[in-house]
Amino acid sequence: MGKLDWIREELQELKEKGLYVTIRKLESAQGPWVIVDGKKVLNMCSNNYLGLAAHPKIKEAAIRAILDYGVGAGAVRTIAGTMELHVELEEKLAKFKKREAAILFQSGYNANLGALSALLKKGDDGVFISEELNHASIIDGMRLSGAPKVIYKHLDMEDLEKKLKENKDKKKKIIVSDGVFSMDGDLAPVPEMAELAEQYDAILYIDDAHGEGVLGDSGRGIVDHFKLHDKVDFEMGTLSKAFGVIGGYVAGPEEAIEYLRQRGRPFLFSSAPNPPDVAAAIAAVEILQRSDELVKKLWDNTHFLQNGLRDLGYDLGNTKHPITPVMLYDEKLAQEFSKRLYDEYNIFAQAIVYPTVPLGTARIRLEPSAAHSKEDLQYVIDAFEDLGRKTGFLK
Repeated sequence: MGKLDWIREELQELKEKGLYVTIRKLESAQGPWVIVDGKKVLNMCSNNYLGLAAHPKIKEAAIRAILDYGVGAGAVRTIAGTMELHVELEEKLAKFKKREAAILFQSGYNANLGALSALLKKGDDGVFISEELNHASIIDGMRLSGAPKVIYKHLDMEDLEKKLKENKDKKKKIIVSDGVFSMDGDLAPVPEMAELAEQYDAILYIDDAHGEGVLGDSGRGIVDHFKLHDKVDFEMGTLSKAFGVIGGYVAGPEEAIEYLRQRGRPFLFSSAPNPPDVAAAIAAVEILQRSDELVKKLWDNTHFLQNGLRDLGYDLGNTKHPITPVMLYDEKLAQEFSKRLYDEYNIFAQAIVYPTVPLGTARIRLEPSAAHSKEDLQYVIDAFEDLGRKTGFLK
């Protein structure tokens, strides 16, 4: 038996259980219609909520930055990698989020790793109090910190308070949660969380990756949606979803952000984000600051799609967001739906199965964008009606 035969066996087992993920190849720019594996398909599974990934002004900003600053930043931020573009973006993000300051990281994943591992360390008199369904980047950030953590049940404020009471004597208590849960589209009850954080003298850290560009005034996110800027200590954000670029950041009080500049490991030990990406992100923020037109279009499209699917009898869970989980429950059925949508209807919509979601909760996660037309979305609704009846899922 070869030393890597177990890998082949495990891959075969994934296929047999309907858990094998087919990774398709895009051959065009992100948009409502894309070329995937040589075929023109309707793109329904991208986080490009506002259609900004191929926006002319953002492309122009990236090209101009290459001509002015080159392609790479050349160093970490603390040595020779901080360009005026980085500082400008951090200032614009802080203003956009109505916070004192912001720190830029290479990705949203790195932002959570860097911030959480700096705010609480092994040996500190402290604890993370973490939401049950938090994103992998939060989980990995807590692991990197080496500090203890306790988990509270999904959206359960009684359980959160119980965990706070059990740890009330800790010097540092950090409540950390997604603002929008990416697989279900449900929202964290941030107002209640903020009250508990104040009552128990805890830090409140919200991952707003899916809130930006979607919720709040001109897409300022879930904290702005609830008007809690002075009650939430840290807001983590990503530039790779609604902003259409790449990168991540954390916004909050000036002194706290300065501390992250001194202790955030990805900031200290990985090269700074590249000039064209930073310039493109600046352009994206400016577009949202000027107008909320794209955000309104996104929500109009969202209501159209979700109402149509619910009218057919599909369960979309508790979504309060453009994230549209079409619940199929069975892993093999979800994989079949995804394949047939692609093969028979020219719709690109990936199946979401275990371990991304629990066993028995498989789904197709649809994501409408501001770039889709009503005709695009009606086509999706019609396809789900036809395929649902062909498979016997819809009676």
